[in-house]
Amino acid sequence: METWEFGRMVRRCRDRVAPETAGVPVGRRRRASGLRREELAGLAGISADYLTRLEQGRATSPSVQVVEALARALRLADGERDLLFRLAGHVAPGLDLVPSRITPSVQRLLDRLAGTPVAVYDATWTLVVANAPYDALMGDTTTWHGIERNAVWRHLAGPGTRAVHTPEEHADFVAQLVADLRLNAARYPADRSVTRLVEQLSRIPRFVELWEAGAPEPAQETSRHKIVDHPLVGRITLDCDTLIVAADDLRIMVYTAEPGTEDAERLGLAIVLGTQTLV
Repeated sequence: METWEFGRMVRRCRDRVAPETAGVPVGRRRRASGLRREELAGLAGISADYLTRLEQGRATSPSVQVVEALARALRLADGERDLLFRLAGHVAPGLDLVPSRITPSVQRLLDRLAGTPVAVYDATWTLVVANAPYDALMGDTTTWHGIERNAVWRHLAGPGTRAVHTPEEHADFVAQLVADLRLNAARYPADRSVTRLVEQLSRIPRFVELWEAGAPEPAQETSRHKIVDHPLVGRITLDCDTLIVAADDLRIMVYTAEPGTEDAERLGLAIVLGTQTLV
């Protein structure tokens, strides 16, 4: 019964979310007033087939991460989010776990930045969500899964990003990421996902060196210039500001350019080209 009720609640909430509210383009021939199944699946980062099975009760054990992603995509208020977790057989994450929830108020802030590249990370520097302009600028994040979504891994063992760093800048940047992760791992000792992440990262020799050496204190600066090497429009010099949501322990990274400059024009072109492809 609970599994069926979970699917019923997802379907009911999906039907009431206006596509434009969720940032989904609305075509002329659209009949559905709410989100289509494929649209919700894309927003939550799961397959449409899996969402179908969840709604129909043929998939009965959604993970905490999937439930959180659905609650975020459906923009559920606190009470509804808690209910969705209970119907899935879970308890909503408590204060002793790394938060990955985007509250309605933070979502409204992100909505106002819908035309600006924005990425949201949790306290372990694992990507929670990135908007379409960010994907257009930095590359598609929707295909990232598991540890691929962690910034420490991406810069130490993975493909990195399109941001251009000198060797010294890269070393400093990675050291600061490890420092912040080390600090937050101590803040959430009961979170097993943090323990697993550190275990996975410990397979990387450079991570072990930084971790065991006692990485420097995390930098306090929340703004820095970044050069992004875009494959279609070339290099773009941007301001990258990190906004900290203290209550939810989130990091919101926002990329902008000085209006009227060549960099602003290149950024705008990159977003147009990228979002045309993504839609």
